[in-house]
Amino acid sequence: MTGQEREFTSTGVPAWKSPFALSLALHLLIAGVALAGWSWSSAIQEPPPNSVSARLITQQKPEPSPVVEPVDQPDREEEQKELEKQKQAQAQKRQKEEEARKVAEQKKREDAKQKAEEQKREQAKAEERKVEKARKEEAARQKAEAEAKERERRKAEAEKKQEEAKRKAEEEKRRQEEQRKREEAERKKQEEQARKEAERKRLDAERKLQEKQLEAQADQARKARAEEAQRRKQAAAAKARESQMLSESQKYQALIRERLSQAWYPPSSATEEMTARLQITLLPTGELAGVKLVASSGNTAFDNSALGAVKSLSRYPVPSERDTFETYFRQFTIEFNPRRLR
Repeated sequence: MTGQEREFTSTGVPAWKSPFALSLALHLLIAGVALAGWSWSSAIQEPPPNSVSARLITQQKPEPSPVVEPVDQPDREEEQKELEKQKQAQAQKRQKEEEARKVAEQKKREDAKQKAEEQKREQAKAEERKVEKARKEEAARQKAEAEAKERERRKAEAEKKQEEAKRKAEEEKRRQEEQRKREEAERKKQEEQARKEAERKRLDAERKLQEKQLEAQADQARKARAEEAQRRKQAAAAKARESQMLSESQKYQALIRERLSQAWYPPSSATEEMTARLQITLLPTGELAGVKLVASSGNTAFDNSALGAVKSLSRYPVPSERDTFETYFRQFTIEFNPRRLR
């Protein structure tokens, strides 16, 4: 009956009383009852049950249906068994679908419960964060208030200390001023005593000094008179000695000029305007220690001739008196000029 075509032979029995029609009606009745029972048992929309469709094919001119014999009874039993199997299969299918639906609903309820619990946890966390934020804000506010109070306390304490320090400073200043005045008075008193004592000592010292000065002046006068006499005596002796030394030096200077004049040979280019000044250094024995040109004549030959004349003398005439030698002949200058030597 599943998609197969069956041909019926007309036997004179009405078509609706035929076994096929009865079987089809029975299947439709079972499907209707099952559908009605399913719709009553559950509010959930289930897919419609499978239905059995049949198609009757007849000829253009149906022939009389053959008489149904009792031998067709096994076919109905088979159909009945097939219908029972289909009913059981549908019942099992509905049971599985119901179980699947219950599992889905259970999962949905569990998901909803889990979601609700998660929402509760999130709300609890949000509430905790809100409470924590409020607690922190309150703690910050209290801390700020405490810090402000502490600052005010410290400020007041600092001001109090400052006032106390100022008061102590003023008291110390007054005490020091009083102490200074006492010390100043004591100092003035001691100064006055010291001044009087110093004045007394000064007067005594002046008196003694005057006495000493008078004595010293008398001694100085005596010494001055003696020194003046000695000085005059020494001056007279020195003047006599100097006169003697000058006279002796002039004698030896004339001898030296004579010796140099004899030893000097001016060059032919010499003129009367040329003058060379030489510095001569002698030893106490009369030997030449050194000669230096201190002022050139402007003519090298002239200068060299003067230097040669000085160096040509192996020994100069000098006085034997050491003071005269050191004063006039240890070092002296001489000018060379064609007209004179001086």
